[in-house]
Amino acid sequence: MLVAAPAQGGVRNFPGRIDAEHKAELSFRVPGKVIKLEVAEGERVKKGQLLAKLDATDYQVVVKDRQATYDNAKKDFNRAKELVDKGHISRRDYDKLEASFKSASAGLEKARLDLRYTQLKAPFDGSVARRYVQQFEEVQAKQTVFSLMDNSLLEVKFDVPENLILRLSPAKTDEDRGGGVSVWAAFDTVPDKRFDLAFKEIATKADAKTQTFQVTYTMPAPAGLVVLPGMTANVTADLSRALEERVVHFVPVNAVSANGKLDSRVWVVDEASMTVTARKVSLGRMRGAEVEVTDGIEPGLRIVTAGSAYLAENMKVTLMKQTEQAESRAEDIPVMDKQ
Repeated sequence: MLVAAPAQGGVRNFPGRIDAEHKAELSFRVPGKVIKLEVAEGERVKKGQLLAKLDATDYQVVVKDRQATYDNAKKDFNRAKELVDKGHISRRDYDKLEASFKSASAGLEKARLDLRYTQLKAPFDGSVARRYVQQFEEVQAKQTVFSLMDNSLLEVKFDVPENLILRLSPAKTDEDRGGGVSVWAAFDTVPDKRFDLAFKEIATKADAKTQTFQVTYTMPAPAGLVVLPGMTANVTADLSRALEERVVHFVPVNAVSANGKLDSRVWVVDEASMTVTARKVSLGRMRGAEVEVTDGIEPGLRIVTAGSAYLAENMKVTLMKQTEQAESRAEDIPVMDKQ
């Protein structure tokens, strides 16, 4: 059996798109008038930094109103606790006052939260990619105000056909073939420099039009080179190792016997002396009347496929005339028989 030659042309090129790994569309949770914009587009910000403020006057009034309601409800409830123990009010009236107190407490908490939501702060370190509103503009709750991106770690996205999709996932690469692929990016501004990429994820649904799958890799933002989300990259994937053909040897079951230690073996023919020598082998899966030999033989060997159970070391053998079926299977591991 001839060992298959390694696949050629394992280097593939893809057009890539740059994106930020961490990005967010920021908005206020409450409506109002924007009275202050603290940052401009392109500005770097820190986590927790104030980005914009709404006019909080109405929300402050609501907090004061809810605070007064809460204070009164708390007094009534505390007084009710003393009276119910003495039997001066019914349990039903006590339950109503308790419910009013809890409702007032919840109302005050919501008013305080709404007041806090009049300030928009950065959820992570990053850069302001876009600003969508102007100062003194009225905005609605959940209306996008800023687009924030963290460009310290970039995503490189590209589309691959289905026949290569599993090759680009390290978890799916056949370890018996050496494992892994090399993927890197290059940019038109520095075409001779390559930036290694790390696998992140693969889309599980193909694009309806192109029938390709989106693959995402990541890379740190390169020092001394401006690479921003929205730019393009030239992605190269070296799939040579992943595309190598796995060498498979299938031999007739009759070619395999066992020694005294019950180790599997085949008999290898020395073509110069026409004698046989036992060779220990490891077996794999069955395929009809054949068994896979995973270790112990290599291309070009002649092995005995008939009468192997009766052979001994250095016994002379002769070629057996092959049947038409044997000849079609034999190729470069010819059928042999003992003398």
